[in-house]
Amino acid sequence: MKPTCILLTLSTFALFTICVGQNVTCVHDAYPPKPSLKIPTYTVNLDLPGRQRWVEITGAKKVEIANLLAVLKKFLATFGEIAEKLINFIDEKGDKFDETLPQPFADEIQGIADATGLKLGEVVLYNIFYEVFTVCTSIIAEDPQGNLYHARNLDFGLLLGWDNKTDAWEVTEALRPLIVNVNYTRSGKVIFKAVHFAGYVGVLTAIKPGLFTLSMNERFGVDGGYIGVLEWIMGDHSATWMGFLTRQTMENALSYNEARNMLVNTKMLAPAYFILGGNKTGEACVITRNRLDTRDTWEIQDAGKWYILETNYDHWKAPLVIDDRRGPANKCMKEMTQQNVSFKGIFNVLSSKPVLNKLTTYTALMSVKSGDLETWLQYCPDPCFPW
Repeated sequence: MKPTCILLTLSTFALFTICVGQNVTCVHDAYPPKPSLKIPTYTVNLDLPGRQRWVEITGAKKVEIANLLAVLKKFLATFGEIAEKLINFIDEKGDKFDETLPQPFADEIQGIADATGLKLGEVVLYNIFYEVFTVCTSIIAEDPQGNLYHARNLDFGLLLGWDNKTDAWEVTEALRPLIVNVNYTRSGKVIFKAVHFAGYVGVLTAIKPGLFTLSMNERFGVDGGYIGVLEWIMGDHSATWMGFLTRQTMENALSYNEARNMLVNTKMLAPAYFILGGNKTGEACVITRNRLDTRDTWEIQDAGKWYILETNYDHWKAPLVIDDRRGPANKCMKEMTQQNVSFKGIFNVLSSKPVLNKLTTYTALMSVKSGDLETWLQYCPDPCFPW
């Protein structure tokens, strides 16, 4: 198929030539990556007071967090007057804003500010950012024995500072040094495991060993995260922050069905896709959320039978022609076949361009049966799609 190329200008950021319809080459030798790309693991002790839980991690990463905040504030202000006013308000009124957040998250954010020496408002802004800017690919696949594997690419930084000298997104580059695996413990036992950007207390990728796995993908819409945050500022606290909901789900749900009910029925600040996997055959779904209710729940049996895959578009609609990661990912999954479902097989799919792109910060691999979580830094070698 001959590719069609489009010249695309994104405001003042960059000029790209995007070619669509080209042949996709599925890689087969990306796993295992170099050991230097493996993400380290820290512990968050839930028995500690909230202000003490993140001291070790964020104290070690305070320079990197400050660097990311500087980059974020530079580019978020370019998204219009409302975005700029929101940033300035939260930045300046952080003490008051933090007081409105539910516990233990308010105390944890205050503790991060104390450990890093940053203003509380800046740490609040850092945590809000993830409600509205995540672009991802998530896959749950079942091997012939019925074991479920859940994997995801976390793509982040779209439209936030393309560097023409390095051919990279500045926010994406600033995020990679902040990636950590976290074992959440209570009474000395691991309750669940998650992948974090140090300083962010919500959950985007997580596994509760033996029970369920979860990832969140951004869902774009007019009624998006900014609206929910503005409603919160105006005093309407009836909805839940997306990252707080996923964290509470990982802490409190004791089964796939309990987790599913929490994710389906809780009113939220921002729309999202929740990709949820269980511990037995057929337990996998994509929950398509509006802010206030659930639009759709898509079961693995109705998707690919042995796998289900979500990027950032409703599964019943075609993706944008300039952002079709779904088609290449499905092609590579079918080329892999169910016989090769494993960490290696799915990592190779997620390392195939344009599923792997300039926004990709990490690939996480989870096996609910073994309880294993592997997270690897990802870099997309040129030539590579900007997203």
